[in-house]
Amino acid sequence: MTAELGLVALWLAAALAAMQLALAALAVRRGDTALAMAVRPVAIVQGGLVLLAMAALIRVFLASDMSVALVVANSHSAKPWLYKFAGAWGNHEGSMLLWVTILGLAGGAVALLERRVAERTLTATLGAQAAIALGFYAFLLFASNPFARLADPPADGQGLNPLLQDPGLAFHPPTLYAGYVGLSVAFSFAVGALVTRDVGPAFARAMRPWVLAAWVFLTLGITAGSYWAYYELGWGGWWFWDPVENASLMPWLAATALLHSANVLATRDGLRAWTVMLAVVAFSMSMLGTFLVRSGILTSVHAFAVDPERGAFILVLLAFYIGGALTLFATRIGVVRAGTTFEIVSREGALVANNLLLSVILGIVLIGTFYPIVAASMGTQLSVGPPFFEKAAGPIALALVAIMAAGPLLRWRSDTGQALLQRMIWPIAATMFAGAGLFALAGWFGALPLLGLALAAGLAVASVAPLVGRNLRRTPLFVYGMVIAHLGIAVSLAGMAASSAFTKETLVAKGIGEPAFVGPYRVVLRGIRPVIGDNWSALEARLEIQRGDTAPTLLAPQSRFFANPTTTTSESAILTALDGQLYTVLGQADGAGRWQLRLWWKPWVTLIWFGGALIALGGALSIVGHALRDRRQKRRAAEAADAQAYRAAWGV
Repeated sequence: MTAELGLVALWLAAALAAMQLALAALAVRRGDTALAMAVRPVAIVQGGLVLLAMAALIRVFLASDMSVALVVANSHSAKPWLYKFAGAWGNHEGSMLLWVTILGLAGGAVALLERRVAERTLTATLGAQAAIALGFYAFLLFASNPFARLADPPADGQGLNPLLQDPGLAFHPPTLYAGYVGLSVAFSFAVGALVTRDVGPAFARAMRPWVLAAWVFLTLGITAGSYWAYYELGWGGWWFWDPVENASLMPWLAATALLHSANVLATRDGLRAWTVMLAVVAFSMSMLGTFLVRSGILTSVHAFAVDPERGAFILVLLAFYIGGALTLFATRIGVVRAGTTFEIVSREGALVANNLLLSVILGIVLIGTFYPIVAASMGTQLSVGPPFFEKAAGPIALALVAIMAAGPLLRWRSDTGQALLQRMIWPIAATMFAGAGLFALAGWFGALPLLGLALAAGLAVASVAPLVGRNLRRTPLFVYGMVIAHLGIAVSLAGMAASSAFTKETLVAKGIGEPAFVGPYRVVLRGIRPVIGDNWSALEARLEIQRGDTAPTLLAPQSRFFANPTTTTSESAILTALDGQLYTVLGQADGAGRWQLRLWWKPWVTLIWFGGALIALGGALSIVGHALRDRRQKRRAAEAADAQAYRAAWGV
């Protein structure tokens, strides 16, 4: 009955989404307050029902209910409980249900909490959110039913892709989907503001926490996914420019631009049209990512669907939502006032330059991702790999870093180049000193890595510069958030550049007791033994690792075999030090008593993920800081209103 309960809850949630859309449309058109007030509770109940449907799907996976087709195709009774739990969304139908669950919960949260925009604008926003949800409900119910039963259930299931049998599956997809859905809320706010012609600071302040939250979740999801691929795939890389990796990067780039633009609109009443357009673009990128993963046009460990009809359904949804929003933008943008103006040399000007460069990088990634797909559809097979992306986007990204360093040091509205240069003395000095020092110590190791490390040093100094001269106890929390996020980008950039410049790799075949060398490490194969896991067996190498005169350490990379489904995977073993990681992978035997070993020494590579964590932390602090400031402003406004009422009552 659990599957039937989930299906009924899904149908009821879809019906409420249709009701929410109809009520919102009538309320906005007629100006009917009673209808508008009915939209909020409908959105809240819809969120509860779709959550019930998701809980039902998780329950049938945990119970290994082999009468449900999705469980048979993606689970096995011998699988550990964590992978049964996370396996509920480690497939096409389940991942789409998770997507719409977060979407429904977000709509309910907006209905429950939002009080900063006019009621009519909020009603239009909830109507737009219902329209998005309704399309995905239709997709689930008519094309991808997660609760479909089997007439003749098998004794057991086919199991989950072994590459997905990792704790990362419990964290990576939900955080990415939370980011995508946050962008859907920003999109709905933009549509609502256009419908009611209410594009202004209030709209931006209401949208900003959702953009910030989406940006934080996307940052966490991309960072976690990068490390998951790094240690799980056994290829020794942290980013492969896989099309589906790009599908998560593109919304992040758009969200970064949208976040800065929304801040300008919320605080300075500028960039109105640009903010609305970026909200549409950001959600478009998340929809494109959904299409890539579920259309069947890609073969990837990330890609779930292989049915082109499903991809066509999503493509129709994408065309409807984005085409409709762009049409609305084209017809209504003429009535949107320009907002306040500013000089080119100003913080707003730097943010505009920042957004333009982010848009260029987004365009490069978009073209590099889709061009091979379009070419393949025309009969031409080609690949666009890391060399293209690094050469095309790398210099632009470094220019973006330079502007990012200068932006927070500029004044709002208007500034001078001479004043900026005086404030940039220390960041410029740090950049030049780092570049010269690295060249003197390590010689020439490539233009982009050298510039990346030098600019990372300058950005780190510039990031903390806004705190100089402030009373640190009275500094708003969102300022600390900006400082930490920008510092995190500097840290990640340093890790990327150092890993690119100084990584050492060796592939050797060694017998028992024979040493190999990589970077500062001596690696000796001490033995091979069989190991049995919960639902796998493996050959495990015992590697003795020694650096200089330190005590030896043991690492144990494995070659695992899974029976359900039949798959062999490489499980890397990693030794982390303060200055980098030793990465080891066990290969095949060569028939002469030797075993292949692939070894990497990656200096400072951990800075990449540490920086990602700092970026997310900075975003989270900004959310809390803005919330605290809004609360203080509301309290002061209430106190002022009470004082005015008191004076009026007593004639004071």
